[in-house]
Amino acid sequence: MTVTVTKDVAVGTQLPPLTVEPISRATLALFAGASGDHNPIHIDIDVARSAGAEDVFAQGMLSMAYLGRMLTDWVPQGRLRAWRVRFCAITPVHGRPTCTGRVVSVNAASEATIALEVTLPDGTVTLAGDAVVDLT
Repeated sequence: MTVTVTKDVAVGTQLPPLTVEPISRATLALFAGASGDHNPIHIDIDVARSAGAEDVFAQGMLSMAYLGRMLTDWVPQGRLRAWRVRFCAITPVHGRPTCTGRVVSVNAASEATIALEVTLPDGTVTLAGDAVVDLT
């Protein structure tokens, strides 16, 4: 779905959620190469365990990238005016994140503010934030 007119959107509008396949070790390695984030805590179980983690875990920016996909599946990239997140919890290897968004305001300039979250099936919020998109 691509938003084409302002009347399509009101406070409370839910963006189509994005649920991705469970995060695999291959996904972590590929994202490390694509992003340049080669921190071994994300790809080397020995390093992760030495830091007190049970296993490797996803780069926070991987979940942010999934949020970006959800947003740009909804509106064209050129309509994205602002976007920010805070990292709340780790996404473990084999975790299955779901990205959601809900319109919380629409201003007179036809810009919608969207509350964003990435959650795991157990309800853990791994990222929270907001975005502003131009609806015209």
